[in-house]
Amino acid sequence: MNKNTINFIERKMQNHLTNAQMRALHEVLITCNDHDSESKELSNEKILELFLSAKRIEGCSERTIKYYNSTLIKMFNTIDKSYDEIETSDLRTYLSNYEGNKKASKITMDNLRRIISSLFAWLETEDYILKSPMKRIHKIKCPLTVKEAFSDEQLEKMRDNCDNLRDLAIIDFLASTGIRVGELVNLNIKDIDFLNRKCIVFGKGAKERPVYFDARTKIHLQKYLTSRNDSNEALFVTLDLPHDRLKIRGVEERLSQLGKKLNIEKVHPHRFRRTLATKAISKGMPIEQVKVLLGHSQIDTTLRYAIVDQNNVQNGYALHLG
Repeated sequence: MNKNTINFIERKMQNHLTNAQMRALHEVLITCNDHDSESKELSNEKILELFLSAKRIEGCSERTIKYYNSTLIKMFNTIDKSYDEIETSDLRTYLSNYEGNKKASKITMDNLRRIISSLFAWLETEDYILKSPMKRIHKIKCPLTVKEAFSDEQLEKMRDNCDNLRDLAIIDFLASTGIRVGELVNLNIKDIDFLNRKCIVFGKGAKERPVYFDARTKIHLQKYLTSRNDSNEALFVTLDLPHDRLKIRGVEERLSQLGKKLNIEKVHPHRFRRTLATKAISKGMPIEQVKVLLGHSQIDTTLRYAIVDQNNVQNGYALHLG
């Protein structure tokens, strides 16, 4: 918007507004003009940088930031327009082509939609754009799939077939605490309160919460720590020298290898978390307490994690309604 445009608008409106209203209109137009000039100086790369900085302040992990960055770079490169010129039709076409070319699942597509929507909602909130073009692109319906928890037999089978104290301690710790793998690898030895069998973890959004472990986990964890001869402060370290802090990928690969060895499908850290939630609810733990234990902000998230055993439903009906 240039000065000629501002003057044209004011001339057209002067017979319809009072002097006070004209002054207010003038101030709004000047502000919009200044903002437009400022915004045009920002490239897509700079906008993305500012958006990711905001996400870091909100407490997003570096893993999440990296995922957001790669996803949005692909979107910008494909659409090939400035962020403030992208329209709803551009985004619909992009999502449709992505789904067709990648053969992506509905869950993947909704994650993609959510990330793009997050960017444009931020642009609108920060007044870089007038209205998010994602507002008319609604949540993608995903099929509700039941994700299985580990059976007691599978857990015992994994424990019995660990060939070192560290992996046994990891399996016990994941199974009894239900913490995220990112929370696990960030723990230090000093964080563990063996007396009360608990520790403080830092979850999503930099929120801290206490988690608890059982007596078996305590014994196996102490045995593992006693066997170590390194000086690393990390709770779990690599088996080989120089015994660095164990990373997320290291945990995932180790569990996957164990699953293949034992012919147990889908052995990954998150399944231990789902197993704990399912077990807690089956044992009668209130869902509100399970939510706090897992560090969820919404109870709907907790309900998606847990599998409600049909036998428990039948027993509950007989007890309360039968």
